[in-house]
Amino acid sequence: MQNMLYYIAFPGADIRRGPMDMQYHLGKIFENNRIEEDLYARYDVKRGLRNANGTGVVVGLTRVGDVHGYIMDEGERVPVDGKLYYRGIDVEALVHHAQQENRYGYEEAVYLLMFGDLPTKKELDAFTAYLGEKRPLPDNFAEDSIMKAPSPNIMNKLARSVLACYAYDPNPEDLSPGNVLRQCLELIARFPTIVAYSYMAKKHYYDRESLFIHTPSANGSTAETLLSLIRPDQKFTRLEAEVLDLALIIHAEHGGGNNSTFAVRVITSTDTDTYSAIAAGVGSLKGNKHGGANIKVMGMMENIKASVKDWSDEEEVAAYLAKLLKGEAYDRTGLIYGQGHAVYTLSDPRATLLRSKAQDLAAAKGFEKEYQLYRTIEHLVPTVFQHVKGSSKPICTNVDFYSGFVYKMLGIPEELFTPLFAISRVAGWCAHRMEEIVAGGRIIRPANKCVQPRRAYVPLAERG
Repeated sequence: MQNMLYYIAFPGADIRRGPMDMQYHLGKIFENNRIEEDLYARYDVKRGLRNANGTGVVVGLTRVGDVHGYIMDEGERVPVDGKLYYRGIDVEALVHHAQQENRYGYEEAVYLLMFGDLPTKKELDAFTAYLGEKRPLPDNFAEDSIMKAPSPNIMNKLARSVLACYAYDPNPEDLSPGNVLRQCLELIARFPTIVAYSYMAKKHYYDRESLFIHTPSANGSTAETLLSLIRPDQKFTRLEAEVLDLALIIHAEHGGGNNSTFAVRVITSTDTDTYSAIAAGVGSLKGNKHGGANIKVMGMMENIKASVKDWSDEEEVAAYLAKLLKGEAYDRTGLIYGQGHAVYTLSDPRATLLRSKAQDLAAAKGFEKEYQLYRTIEHLVPTVFQHVKGSSKPICTNVDFYSGFVYKMLGIPEELFTPLFAISRVAGWCAHRMEEIVAGGRIIRPANKCVQPRRAYVPLAERG
């Protein structure tokens, strides 16, 4: 029976192979880890920590961030315009005032997330200066931890570098709030430098290109620092830095329920060190279902651009979108990437904010035609979805739809898209780690229902 199941799992395989054959044992893994779908309903399992109505299972309390995308009315989800709050303050207000005052806003957002209040000008200036002072890596870190062990994947190198920071910390195991705060702020400051150096090492050792290693300036914003570190000539425009700063603000936090933040809180609840907890967040974000979504959008958009002859012809665009939904085009998943969200219903406020800046950047960079294609797709998707799926469920454009396009216009390569997300989101991770340390107190330990029937032990000599 086992051999037959293996043969089904791996057609064409030699079922006479010895028991140590890896393919044979992979077949056993498929056989012995299968769980019938009906068991989830029978035991009322909240798969993906989601309720049957699509809402998230509440597993904790937080004051750090909140995502508002619908209201519940007699058990039904009622769509509303999306809102994102950092410490109770609308992120749109953060962005609006930073832009109105002609300053960068990410550092203000980080301060708010970490300390719970908006900073005074004096506090903001001191905090920004502190981050700038901490951007250089410890002595010999770049040479020993990055250059001597480069990786073809920047997120992999980032996770390894975060763990390596433990060895350079004179007090890595101290879990007092003051020491953890120091560690968190140092990581927030150093993430752009680690990512930039990891990228340069990858380009040099894997792509065989020239190596450029710049010393981070102590005076620039996070957006300015990153642009200067990843460009050989260190040059950038004010608009480029403003757009990147906006992207950093809107990605800094997204409530405690997203996968990477939840991972950080779960790891933190065990009383482990800061570097282990934040590395867990990096590992989570690396996954294609989390941090890599905008890369999926870019691949889809390249396919659409190549397949649709007239980008201004709404009928032709709509017809191709229908093929995507039917699983007849691109990767045949039946998905239109960048459309729809688990929480937001009518609108994603991050997408709304980024779309406006994307238009400015497109005009400056000569991408107006491509920008208009994005807008056309955004306009058509709800109608196409209703026509193909027969559903009136609202479909909103999410932030991933525009973020990859913005990074492309900034000249940022795809391999840095997810690391850039991490540079921003580490602020939220650290804020949640501090909250878990102050207010948590219990190890997070969910339950699983075992559905494996009991079996008797069979002596070795009696096994067939």
